Amino acid sequence: MGILHRISSPADLADLSSEELDTLVVEIRDFLVAKVSATGGHLGPNLGVVELTLALHRIFDSPSDPIIFDTSHQSYVHKILTGRAGEFDTLRQKDGLSGYTSRSESQHDWTESSHASAALSYADGLSKAMSLSGKKDHSVVAVVGDGALTGGMCWEALNNIAAGKDRKVVVVVNDNGRSYSPTIGGFAENLAELRMQPFYDRVMERGKTQLKSLGWVGERTFEALHAFKEGVKSSVIPTEMFPELGMKYVGPVNGHDRETLETAFAYAREYQGPIIIHVVTEKGHGFAPAENDTAELMHSTGIIDPVTGVPKSASKPGWTAIFSEELCATAEQREDIVAITAAMAGPTGLAKFGEKYPERFFDVGIAEQHALTSAAGLALGGMHPVVAIYSTFLNRALDQLIMDVALLKLPVTLVLDRAGVTGSDGASHNGIWDLSLASTVPGIRIAAPRDGEQLRELFRDSLDIKDGPSIVRFPKGALPRELPAVDMLDDGVEILHYSDGTGEADEVVSVLLIAVGIMAEQAVAAATALEELGVGVTVVDPRWVVPVAPSLLALADDHDLVITIEDGMLRGGVGSMIGEALNAAGVDVPLRQLGFPGIFPEHASRNELLGELGLDAVGVSASAVEWAEELFGGDPAE
Repeated sequence: MGILHRISSPADLADLSSEELDTLVVEIRDFLVAKVSATGGHLGPNLGVVELTLALHRIFDSPSDPIIFDTSHQSYVHKILTGRAGEFDTLRQKDGLSGYTSRSESQHDWTESSHASAALSYADGLSKAMSLSGKKDHSVVAVVGDGALTGGMCWEALNNIAAGKDRKVVVVVNDNGRSYSPTIGGFAENLAELRMQPFYDRVMERGKTQLKSLGWVGERTFEALHAFKEGVKSSVIPTEMFPELGMKYVGPVNGHDRETLETAFAYAREYQGPIIIHVVTEKGHGFAPAENDTAELMHSTGIIDPVTGVPKSASKPGWTAIFSEELCATAEQREDIVAITAAMAGPTGLAKFGEKYPERFFDVGIAEQHALTSAAGLALGGMHPVVAIYSTFLNRALDQLIMDVALLKLPVTLVLDRAGVTGSDGASHNGIWDLSLASTVPGIRIAAPRDGEQLRELFRDSLDIKDGPSIVRFPKGALPRELPAVDMLDDGVEILHYSDGTGEADEVVSVLLIAVGIMAEQAVAAATALEELGVGVTVVDPRWVVPVAPSLLALADDHDLVITIEDGMLRGGVGSMIGEALNAAGVDVPLRQLGFPGIFPEHASRNELLGELGLDAVGVSASAVEWAEELFGGDPAE
């Protein structure tokens, strides 16, 4: 029957023999491969932390000792050991197991942290709370990837953690050499140089001079390595690498040696004060297809063959690929085009640009705030930066967008991938805030293409803007069918559909449907439903949704009802901006808005979420018909 079926809580690990624990490690890896292959998810990161997570739960007393996972896609093993193995068939599915830690799932999940570099700040606050409430003997454990250390928030937190010399904060640096792509950043690169065997020779070959050029960190590193040479044989080295910071350093520790990990964590549990445990792991460990995936180490997969790792369904051409092609084509014509990624060159479509124009490509690590202000500096120097990030990560750099880019009226183009509903990654990754947040920035232009051809056109248009920032946003996934326009107005608004309605011309009710980007298809479907009632319908795609195009106000004045349809938040979204513009222009026409209410959408497929909120074709059509009937009587055509 195996060992895994006997584990329903961390307490069940206490009495297992060494042989049983070794068997459990193998069973967990087999379980991960089988389950994640069937549902999709973050396979590589979790294969790399099996022994690490097992050792943490053997030594620390969760949930009394909180264990917090930075970018908690690496928490699958934690979920297994805390009684959720039986739910893995529902991983990342509607009403099923979240792909991240989730407070509603288990008392062992303290946070829902799936944006990088936040765990140490949580740990700092939690440890303060425990100290104030008389729980000073409890440890707070934060597991952070080496990539997270490229984020400034980690260093802000470390500064405060180090100041609490009587607080038991254990910082476990999971050093697998990469966050998503190979790790960028000086400190993370120096961590890589401290890896387990043959780490000594590799670092020493770099030379004493280079290490000492790093300042006191380099000095301490060299001293630690020299001590190792002189006879420190243990794989756990409690060397004081950070005396000025006030934090003890232990490591490097082999992250796949369970007994050594337990020794290190036991030391950390008893240590009175903050401590860093540097653990070296291999992403994708134990699954050959992941180990051989040099580009991503199966960071995130769809449904795959559990033996070969080959995807079971062919991927269709997507939005990101179109952007990638257009960026490279434009850069060939313009030498001022530069590109910036925040540690996600592949997922955001910048990898090809980086290969073709390495001198014009900048990976700043997990540091979106820095990315925006660095882009501002590039723009000040005469370049036109393209910053490609996920929509949800724009949230982290709003201040920089406002104060460092827009205030200076700098030509910076932000390309927001995964805008709108992303689905299975859940609340933190759905890109439903960018329109509401960015639309408040003075002077900004925001484009929302409805299909691949529009993406090409609007992206090129954004690069011609010289007097302020621009945003081009598009969703996750395959491209939709192209919807050709029947007409284009002088300010670029495109008419996708027009019908007069039935009945006498002066009696027919007319509805204007304003579709934002990908929602154009739902708008056209709603037009068909309204036409069946005899209603006259015009469907328009503004393309540039911010600022509000003047022609939209004129069109609204010619219709009896205006409906806006967007895949962002209703509050502060495009519909709200159009309402403000109508009021300012004195256009007194009923306005109804479709979009996301004030919620955090849970994990589910895109279609399931849209359907649940009435934003699919059926829901939009039903709302449009209902509003027309409410405003104009039982038969809007009469």
